[in-house]
Amino acid sequence: MYDDNNSFSAERASSALSACLVNVYWWMTFALLVSGVAAWAVGTSPELSKKLVTSPGLCLVLFLVEIVLVIGITAGIRKLSAATATALFIAYSLINGVTMSFIFLAYTQASIVSAFAVTAGTFGVMAVYGSVTKRDLTGLGSLFLMALIGIIIASIVNIFWMNDTFGLIISCVGVIVFVGLTAYDAQKVKKMFLESGMESSEVVRKIAILGALSLYLDFINLFLFILRIFGRRR
Repeated sequence: MYDDNNSFSAERASSALSACLVNVYWWMTFALLVSGVAAWAVGTSPELSKKLVTSPGLCLVLFLVEIVLVIGITAGIRKLSAATATALFIAYSLINGVTMSFIFLAYTQASIVSAFAVTAGTFGVMAVYGSVTKRDLTGLGSLFLMALIGIIIASIVNIFWMNDTFGLIISCVGVIVFVGLTAYDAQKVKKMFLESGMESSEVVRKIAILGALSLYLDFINLFLFILRIFGRRR
């Protein structure tokens, strides 16, 4: 027997999910735009880039602020208002753009554009896969997160070892890890929305910001690893 109420509820839930996902990718795209403009403005300015390169203390402070902002948003999302979480996310994307400005000093602009295009295509495919697949990616997500910890440790070791071959291996593994994490995080955003029960627009907005942050981090790290592999240095 056809149930009009159930059909309407399912249609409403599907529409609300689509709206939430649109918000997720809109905020992620906006954050990428903010980071890109900030990186370009600093990286192409001789005065600003020199200030950043010759001020390791400033770079350290910016890096620590980034960590605090990410932890603050992810750990405190329940207590933060949607407006505050949004403001912190935008602030993070701006600061991250400043710290990423070194790519304009290290790589040609053609390489940066090419790496961004490859990243966008790869990210798009995996994000769609994560959103539509019926397969539960939780187990793979946990595996990739553990691999990410290994990448971080290996990267720290290579700061002192400075081995180009080892660095290339780290970058290749990094691409694989963040390709997987993109699909995992895309599915996780969908699950968070469905589990929220659409409690309120405030909750949905928080889910959108938290999801945008996760996918933004996936995109940025995937882009940097691809750039390190294929980018032409100046």
